[in-house]
Amino acid sequence: MLGTVETRAISPVFVGRAAELAELGDALARVAASGEPQALLIGGEAGVGKTRLIEEFCETARDRGAQVALGGCIEIGSEGLPFAPFSAVLHTLNAHLPDELAAAVAGQEGELARILPELGETAGESRDEETGRARLFELTARLLERLAAHRTLVLVVEDLHWADRSTRELLAYLLRALHDAGILLVATYRSDDIHRRHPLRPFLAEIDRMRTVRRIELDRFNRDEVRTQIAGIRGSEPAEETVDRVFKRSEGNAFFVEELARSLADGCRYGLSDPLRDLLLVRVEALPEDAQRVVRIAAEGGSTVEHELLAAVCRMPEDDLIEALRAAVGSNTLLPTQDGTGYRFRHALVREAVVDDLLPGERTRLNRRYAEALEAAPALVRSEVCATRLASYWYKAHDAAKALPAVLAASVQARRRHAYAEQLRLLDRALELWDDAPVEVRQKVRPVDYAEAYPACGCDDEALRFLDLLAEIAVAARLSGDGERAFTITKRALRTLRTEHDAQRTAWFLVQRSKLCQTTGRGDGWEDLGKAKELMRGLPPSSVHATVTAAVASWQMLHEPGPGAFATAERAVELARTVGDEEAELNSRVTLAGLRVDAGDVEEGLAEFRTVLDRAVDRGYFAVIARGHVNLPGTLEGVGRSREAVDVTDQGVELTTRYGLTNSTSWVLSNRAESLQSLGRWEEAGGAAADARRLARDPRAIALAASRLTALALDTGDLAAAERELAVAQEHYGTHDPQPQHALPLARHALRLAARQGRILDARAVLRQVAPSTGFAPGLHRYAWPLLWSATAVESDARGLPAAEPGRPEVLARIRQAAKRLPRLSPVWDAYGTAVEAELRRAEGRESPDAWAHAVAAFERLARPHELAWCCCRWAESLLHGTERASAGLSGRTPREAAVLVLGQAHAVAVRTGARPLTGELELLAQRARIPLPGRGPAPDAPRPPAPATPVESLGLTPRERDVLRLVADGRSNRQIADELFISPKTASVHVSNILAKLGVSGRGEAGAVAHRLRLFT
Repeated sequence: MLGTVETRAISPVFVGRAAELAELGDALARVAASGEPQALLIGGEAGVGKTRLIEEFCETARDRGAQVALGGCIEIGSEGLPFAPFSAVLHTLNAHLPDELAAAVAGQEGELARILPELGETAGESRDEETGRARLFELTARLLERLAAHRTLVLVVEDLHWADRSTRELLAYLLRALHDAGILLVATYRSDDIHRRHPLRPFLAEIDRMRTVRRIELDRFNRDEVRTQIAGIRGSEPAEETVDRVFKRSEGNAFFVEELARSLADGCRYGLSDPLRDLLLVRVEALPEDAQRVVRIAAEGGSTVEHELLAAVCRMPEDDLIEALRAAVGSNTLLPTQDGTGYRFRHALVREAVVDDLLPGERTRLNRRYAEALEAAPALVRSEVCATRLASYWYKAHDAAKALPAVLAASVQARRRHAYAEQLRLLDRALELWDDAPVEVRQKVRPVDYAEAYPACGCDDEALRFLDLLAEIAVAARLSGDGERAFTITKRALRTLRTEHDAQRTAWFLVQRSKLCQTTGRGDGWEDLGKAKELMRGLPPSSVHATVTAAVASWQMLHEPGPGAFATAERAVELARTVGDEEAELNSRVTLAGLRVDAGDVEEGLAEFRTVLDRAVDRGYFAVIARGHVNLPGTLEGVGRSREAVDVTDQGVELTTRYGLTNSTSWVLSNRAESLQSLGRWEEAGGAAADARRLARDPRAIALAASRLTALALDTGDLAAAERELAVAQEHYGTHDPQPQHALPLARHALRLAARQGRILDARAVLRQVAPSTGFAPGLHRYAWPLLWSATAVESDARGLPAAEPGRPEVLARIRQAAKRLPRLSPVWDAYGTAVEAELRRAEGRESPDAWAHAVAAFERLARPHELAWCCCRWAESLLHGTERASAGLSGRTPREAAVLVLGQAHAVAVRTGARPLTGELELLAQRARIPLPGRGPAPDAPRPPAPATPVESLGLTPRERDVLRLVADGRSNRQIADELFISPKTASVHVSNILAKLGVSGRGEAGAVAHRLRLFT
């Protein structure tokens, strides 16, 4: 209707900004050439020309064949739809690419409708809201990647300084999660609005560290650029006096230049006062009275106002309203919106000035009229923004009776869109309004609208209604990441409940506080869970009872696995079935399945896992899908079925990726890395662990990936990487909530690292810390057996070292006692147990080839080549010692012949996998025993080409005498030298005598001193 109205305040000539426009063009070119996403943040003060720069760039991008979509953040005062700019972006893409967008969202319409409502009804909510929000973000990223597969996308978010927290979080997620997609993200913000406590400041600091993000700061125009802008506006060159006057008053701000140039063109009949607000109001005050009234009403309506809503509030005859709007648009104060359904101010500064000029009572009255008009006819605005707009208008109208239910209704919509920060802000308003609202209003409201089990209020008790509100705030705060706020509200609710004697509500809040204790680093959460469990004792089945029991079962599985956890999990399944909560039932069955396997009922437990997962996929229970596909491969790995575990992770990665469960994908990939490492596929394992680290979204997922990388680094001999990754894992796991499934593997890493670095006493300290003298608790065998083997190997390798002898009996006794208490019900647990027994004999100097032969046989039945190769190494070593008659596994060969065969096979595995520590151990053993290894060239005694003499060779020592001298320098006795080199003590004594003669020294101490002085050995 008003689109043809002419305005002349904007210069048709694009002034300056050549460098900035070129930088935007370069970024677009990089995206098109490499397919790698890029992001540019454009900052500048209000009115400096950010929007004009974006308009020019978008035209350039369209000319280059890019698909452009723009979205603007809604000013906080109007409280529009969360994710508003991304909703606008997707709306534009849907309009231009309807078929492609429909194909890209196929199967996920309900989830993505939370951002793009036109896709249909939003999906129902699950019990795990954290998963729902993560899914929404991930599905949005994947949707954009699919749309960018065949074209370059330019996505613009304007006015980021007004962004709601959900919008900022989604933008940050996209900046991290977009990969291999031709997408250029551009965002603008007012730099002069970013004060020290502005929420955008930490956001900008965070994303500044990203490699693909760059910032552009727009400066004001210089004098020549101001002249060019005025010339464009006026259509002729301005006088120098005019340029001087405008440049001085505007200080180069492009918007102020426009306003001043227009005023001068009008003969300055409205005056040009110094205050900024007066300058911005000059054009408004020049409008006819009806137009000024319409502009004032529109300013209070929000960033944009729909035509029909504006008409209802203005209460003017239609012809008069049109004439008033024509005058406002003609003066370039208002502009029609892009979709033609309403109006917006040409610049936000003008709207801010108009709003500031309204009287307090006038603002209250206008907001009431907006609220009354919208309440009478909700169809005046889009359905998805009606609740939030109505809540805002009633709140600003200072009508608590109307505002309280409106704010609560808006909070429900925010929750359904996973906009938890915005939900929390609305609920805080409800808390503020509670005491001012009449009692009859408070008794009618129903704040709680979430799927988590909560005892619904069934009476008019005002105290209980208030607790409902606190419950909603606690959940919203926790889901929005504000753990401290949630903790404070939960404590407040529990204080209130001391006088209410409501066991179910008290138990529910205790479960919430238990979760918060763990997430805020206050402890493991058991104290509150234990109290909640006691409160439920003897009460009939209920949703709260089921929730408490499931939480206790999950806690026990992670902290105290065993018969007690098994019984609790069975009770949780029973209660969930009784109250008809299928998702809670399946979640508890996942817990029960894992405990069943740990108890030795492997096949039944694995069958239960698969049944539950099939049902969860069929019913769309995403939290169960995620948890089940994390736990099942870990359980398979724990019973030695690594190949099956890898197959399951294939399906887990596919499902978690399809459903947008990115953090769960990270966990699945970490489990995949563990199983691939067990199978000897270390290069693939490293890739899976690196991918897990990249996709991790929470501290524990990061820590698990780091733990997998630590294990790989230790096995490949990269001690620097192992130390670095172990520190990352320990930092992210923290110390407030120790869980054996994490603590024991990390302890094993720390123990192995300390031993490799020669810190034997530190290694023992680690073992004492995690292995109590009474042994490990039931259910920890899969983590305890590898730890005990590593600890025993450390003691074996340190045997004979003076510093290690004190305390050895106590350590070995602790290990033996712990091993006796651990079950060996599966082949892999039995294999580890057999290896520990053999290693204990070695540590005590009772070397037994048969013990190691049994360990080799046990691991040969499993797909664990690295463990098998270590057992072969120890078996060969014991065969070469020949201190005991060996019969097991020789197949008619002599001990030396068997040792040669076993060494060769183990060495091939070590070289193939890249196990440098094991390779070095095998080669040293072969050198000491004079055994040639395949692919290692001639045996040590074979003739070699002449080489420059080394210091040790210049002394005339034979290779065997060098080996003996090295051990003499280490302080070894003749008996120890004989054991080390597989010779008799008499032969060792002869070698020592020859060495003393060749060195010209009188004793072993002098021989060692000569060796150290000449640095003969490292």
